[in-house]
Amino acid sequence: MTLEALEDARLPTVRVMALHALLYCERLFFLEEVEEIRVADEAVWAGRVLHAELDEPAEVVELTLESARLGMRGKVDALRKRDGTVFPVEHKRGRARRTDGGPGAWDADRVQAAAYAMLLEEHLGRPVAEARIRYHRDNVTVRIPITDVLRTEVALAVRRARELARFTERPPVTTDERKCVRCSLAPVCLPEEVRLAQAEDAATPTPLRLFPADSERRSLHVLTQGARVSRSGEGFTVVAPDETPLKVGAREVGDITLHGYAQITTQALRLCADERIPVHLVTMSGSLLGTFSGPSGGVQRRIRQYRGLTDDDRALSLARRLLHAKVEMQLRHVLRASRGDGGLRPQVDQHLRTMRSGLSGLARAADRDALMGNEGLAARAYFGALSVLVSPEAGEELRPAGRSQRPPRDRFNALLSFGYALLERDIFSAVLRVGLEPAFGVLHQPRSAAWPLVLDLMELFRVPVVDMAVMAAVNRRTFDPAADFTVTGPQVWLSEEGRKKLIGVYERRKKEEYRHSAIGYALSYERMMELEVRLLEKEWSGEPGLFARFRIR
Repeated sequence: MTLEALEDARLPTVRVMALHALLYCERLFFLEEVEEIRVADEAVWAGRVLHAELDEPAEVVELTLESARLGMRGKVDALRKRDGTVFPVEHKRGRARRTDGGPGAWDADRVQAAAYAMLLEEHLGRPVAEARIRYHRDNVTVRIPITDVLRTEVALAVRRARELARFTERPPVTTDERKCVRCSLAPVCLPEEVRLAQAEDAATPTPLRLFPADSERRSLHVLTQGARVSRSGEGFTVVAPDETPLKVGAREVGDITLHGYAQITTQALRLCADERIPVHLVTMSGSLLGTFSGPSGGVQRRIRQYRGLTDDDRALSLARRLLHAKVEMQLRHVLRASRGDGGLRPQVDQHLRTMRSGLSGLARAADRDALMGNEGLAARAYFGALSVLVSPEAGEELRPAGRSQRPPRDRFNALLSFGYALLERDIFSAVLRVGLEPAFGVLHQPRSAAWPLVLDLMELFRVPVVDMAVMAAVNRRTFDPAADFTVTGPQVWLSEEGRKKLIGVYERRKKEEYRHSAIGYALSYERMMELEVRLLEKEWSGEPGLFARFRIR
């Protein structure tokens, strides 16, 4: 054995399915095999159902094989025997390739089938002359002769897979846009958004949306003290004193938030780890104590993040973009809420001028301190304007006197603080889902228990998700100043009933869909949080341009 062959034999074997992904799209291979990101969409689940329900008259079904010499491992769908010869059979949901000679195999399918044949012949110790691929949409079987040329293609694919596995940078988006439409990882790769950011023509049309508009999963809040979340099969059961047990499937849950002294069993935590469901522990006032998130992964993503944030100019530019977006949305919120014949515009005019001054100062700021100073100037004016925007019918008890945080000193600020705590939890979940390190941000510095990157990203969503929702709910007289709040000296907190109401307001708001001003398609605020985290990652991954360009109208 040569030194090169000996070195190759020591490397981890490559999944045959990974070779299929590699030949379909190198970026897909990198996301799935190197960064270990896998998304099971409708087509993937349908493929799994097909394999589970195969009525295959085979001698062996689902044989797992591995070869250090070939550098491959995989699970064969089925084996069949004809005239004393054995060959693998691969099953595909889709259609066969159209050729002049009739139905044919797609290149990725052909190499995959050949790889299984090569593994099989090493296992049996005798040559395997062919493989077959069954295309169920056409109800045809294509025969694949195992030639020396095809064996070379398989070997080159294994070598390319191992080469890519040593990289930290993602391969570029494929030039074949048709592949992206059928790819389960399009919501992670964001190929259409990358093409939009790279387009030189300002009149580029709205990209085809491959990113889901909303998530079918919902947040599970457990507020009752002493309640317990346990596992029940592939779902959860929530048992609370004097309440009917609640059962919910794991695939219906996006995250679990335990308020106060609610509990969760280790079996339920194991299911959360398997299904990548974050579990947040928060105080009765909504402060995030910690999060269980299961396997983290994302080493390559973190390496790119660390490298990207060592560039001070890039970090300052991103911080300026974040604060500009925040202040501009604060300005637009006040303008929207004060328009009309109610006579509010003159009362907020001075606040608006100060906010515009802060916005102008952000553009000239040379460092983080200057950015924070101008943002603080605009924020004081903004919260001063909010007190004017509270309707008289809501009652003077719900009118804020500026912004007070630790602790809230009026009812409106109690609502804002709890709402921001809910937002922090959702942004944290999005950061974990994307695989970034929450401790390294572009604006906020690590000086407390809060995660800097989470605080950074919250700036984009404070106004549209929390401020506007709280203001609307207050003006609709959703909250009872007596029953929904607890006053202890100068401090004001939400009561249990008040927390339930605000959680309802917040959860409905984050499911509302809004058209993204930079990308052009509509999606829920919840999905927009994840989208902006992914767009931020692209800023240091060679595909910048779209992050923090979202605005309310």
